Amino acid sequence: MIVRIPATSANLGPGFDSLGLALCLYNDFIVKPSILQSIKIKGEGEKIPKLIKDNNFIKIFKEIYTSLSGEESNFSFYLKNNIPISRGLGSSSAVIVGAIVCAYEILKIPYTKDVILQKALKYEKHPDNITPACIGGFNTTMIKNNRVFYTKTKIPPDIKAVIVIPNKPISTKYSRKTLPKQISLNDAIFNISRSSMISSIFAQKKWNLLKFASEDKIHQDKRMSLLPILFNVKKEAIKNGALMSVLSGSGSTFLNICYKNDASKLALALSKKFYDFRVLELDFDNNGISIL
Repeated sequence: MIVRIPATSANLGPGFDSLGLALCLYNDFIVKPSILQSIKIKGEGEKIPKLIKDNNFIKIFKEIYTSLSGEESNFSFYLKNNIPISRGLGSSSAVIVGAIVCAYEILKIPYTKDVILQKALKYEKHPDNITPACIGGFNTTMIKNNRVFYTKTKIPPDIKAVIVIPNKPISTKYSRKTLPKQISLNDAIFNISRSSMISSIFAQKKWNLLKFASEDKIHQDKRMSLLPILFNVKKEAIKNGALMSVLSGSGSTFLNICYKNDASKLALALSKKFYDFRVLELDFDNNGISIL
């Protein structure tokens, strides 16, 4: 049994803490009963000793397992991480969702993706990442009475993502400190209109409007100022066919959405210009949690 959770991209420009989507880039988790506890990490984070000694996946898995079974047991954990850490691609949400699913799976307790999502809210208060990690696709989300409510739109194969992953992280906690404590009414209206438009665009597939709908006046430029080269990434992406170019989550990854036929050209142009960064051409994930 392999539990597979997709990477996610949140905010999508103006949809601060409310809009998100899932990408075809995955973390795989394998948990087996064992006499002694052990952990093996392959891929992202395998050379970080802290992740072996103090692993959030294990903490959440054991907490959920004990709450469901009333027992404490030992397990072997194998984590195959393809989602970059601290790059705005939902690696922490993948860990949270994966740990909860593994606990249900190993106990053979039936569950729905919505059950997992509501459990995940305890560990991640921003639903724009945990929701696409659970259910895939493009999501509009909100929290009411400590519960996630959402709508999902499947993303068709005629558009693709080209992501640019810088060699430096941006801490979500640190980047939030750069955000204003108050915003003007005009800026609030600006973002509301554009985040609403993005939701409509994904529902109606009017991709030509993404460039204007992805504008933001609340958080993006302030976060990008922590790594100013990101302004050049955005400019180059739009120049080479991106329909929208936005900071992924709090960064430092940049998400570019383009027509499928333009993806290779865009990826090549960004690779040549920013040769120190990783550039990945990805499809969108419409499934969320998968059991292999």
